[in-house]
Amino acid sequence: MTTHVRNAALLITVVTLAALGLAGCSTSTGSGADTSASASGTATDGPTGKITVFAAASLQQTFTTLGDQYEAAHPGTTIAFSFAGSSDLVTQIRNGAPADVFASADEANMDKIVKTDVAAGSPEDFATNVLEIAVAPGNPKKITDLDDLTSSDVQLVTCAAPVPCGAATAKVEQATGIDLSPVSEEQSVTDVLGKVESGQADAGLVYVTDVQGADGKVDGVPFDASSKAVNTYPIGVLKGASNPDLAKAFTAYVRSDAGRKVLAAAGFGAP
Repeated sequence: MTTHVRNAALLITVVTLAALGLAGCSTSTGSGADTSASASGTATDGPTGKITVFAAASLQQTFTTLGDQYEAAHPGTTIAFSFAGSSDLVTQIRNGAPADVFASADEANMDKIVKTDVAAGSPEDFATNVLEIAVAPGNPKKITDLDDLTSSDVQLVTCAAPVPCGAATAKVEQATGIDLSPVSEEQSVTDVLGKVESGQADAGLVYVTDVQGADGKVDGVPFDASSKAVNTYPIGVLKGASNPDLAKAFTAYVRSDAGRKVLAAAGFGAP
């Protein structure tokens, strides 16, 4: 009888130790899964939902990339975009367009948002940009500087004055004393680039980043006077944002090291 009790106790001990061993393995596997998820860069906390970002046309490639990266790292979030000339976006926002975040290609248009009390807090700078002359591949008109754009043989396209790239063009003209006579003034820098890409214009004044992002469809001609008109890009959350927490989180991401890495790779300068 004593032997049976002893054997039963031994059996219970073995079963208990085995169960504890399995539990330990289970705990170890769970820890490994958590580490893997952390290593993948996927965030398990933070705001979720959707926001709409109104951003300058020159930010289309970089912000699309940043939006994709943010969504991948933060499951349950959707970053939607509306790209256009900054001045057009200001008009839309003032007229009640449902935007949560505004990223402008210059401070002047952001100031309009701030002065009309549409911004929530103070916008923050995140990048800079300068102009470059976009020409057809191979530069058939042999354009080397701003002076060459005044030739009657060159069909030039620029941005309209209210658009940031148009305001930068005006600053360059003032600084150099060169009076440009474009055959067309466009409402966004991407429209100017499109005219050169399609052959409707021989040259256009766009940003360095636009030439770099054109994937060889145009060549770029830098010019010294571009330093006279450096555009600073600010970003800010708007009043009435449908998801202010996510809006703040995304603007912080744009200004983070990860955001600046994407912007620098596209040719943007630091703020």
